[in-house]
Amino acid sequence: MKIAGIICEYNPLHLGHRKQIDLLKAQGYAVVCLMSGNFVQRGEPAIFDKTVRAKAAVDVGADLVLELPIPYALSSAEGFAAGGVQILSKLCHELCFGAENAEPEPLMALARGLLSPEFSQKLRPHLDAGLSFPTARSKALAEMGLPASLLDTPNNILAVEYCKAILSQNSPMAVLPIVRDGSYHDEEPDAENPSATALRNLLKKQQAWQCFVPEAAIACFENAPIHSLHTAETAILYRLRTMTEEEFDALPYGSEGLWRKLMHACRTCSTLDEIIAATKSKRYTRTRIDRMILCAFLELTAGDLKSPVPYCRVLAFNDTGRIILNNAKEAGFFVNIGENTRHPYQDMERRATSLYGLFAATPEAPNAEEKYRIYYKKG
Repeated sequence: MKIAGIICEYNPLHLGHRKQIDLLKAQGYAVVCLMSGNFVQRGEPAIFDKTVRAKAAVDVGADLVLELPIPYALSSAEGFAAGGVQILSKLCHELCFGAENAEPEPLMALARGLLSPEFSQKLRPHLDAGLSFPTARSKALAEMGLPASLLDTPNNILAVEYCKAILSQNSPMAVLPIVRDGSYHDEEPDAENPSATALRNLLKKQQAWQCFVPEAAIACFENAPIHSLHTAETAILYRLRTMTEEEFDALPYGSEGLWRKLMHACRTCSTLDEIIAATKSKRYTRTRIDRMILCAFLELTAGDLKSPVPYCRVLAFNDTGRIILNNAKEAGFFVNIGENTRHPYQDMERRATSLYGLFAATPEAPNAEEKYRIYYKKG
């Protein structure tokens, strides 16, 4: 059996995602999706909870959906890719991802360059000259004769991180890039290639969204509670305003200059938007600050995100996925959603899931993690 893996968020799943799954199925692959749980890499709650999104993925054609653990889901692009590759390497023969450039070799060549000692040597003088990291990186790569322009688009950036992870981990997976049509950041949905950003906007505004979603997924989303960052703004502000200096210092992604800047903003600004505006700069991106704030709310420290992940939870599968999972479970790394693991990591999961319920328009009951059940699609 040929198995292809996809590292994804499906926030939410749309027609472009179905194209990727359909393409793999047409080529004879079984499809394993490693999906972010209730919180996503941009530092926000997922619009639908992980069980809803996992069910939609299997109903649309995926064979097995696993949960990308919280430390990886809330990491930078590099950590997100590295965690995903580490897990899928246990199951899959190839890693499939969308990119603006779908030629494997230029992406792998760029990844090899970024991992080389020569890159570090050429990067340092540009950083010392005060250039931002992306600008310094482009200049260093150009000096090495590598196509730095590939890193000007968001999907290529993540694609190169996947390639770096495969190389650095000596993963047995081959890369299978496909062209990502449409724009990743479009605010308005394209009829054939909608962005998840545009679709979330429609859902939050209660505008027509069904035509941008696969028919099999519509039933999953229609009556599911919508989760939004600003619904829980008061709860987040309470947490930020009561944090100690030591707690700010322990946050992930914050150099001393950044966490102090964030702490000052939290103690002087009235809203989340004001806090973010007062903290971000050319050096510190909006997404990095969003992740710091979310980690603060979830009480996640830099140490928490660096600790080894003890397991990966199974969210949904069909008959083919069940065979894949049975073959992989011998390694003891995969556990069912809702299963009691008696490991400290489970406390983090439970806390995160309980707090996720505050992002719904009507707050949801706590302790939902142990009530979740695997979705099994028969036949």
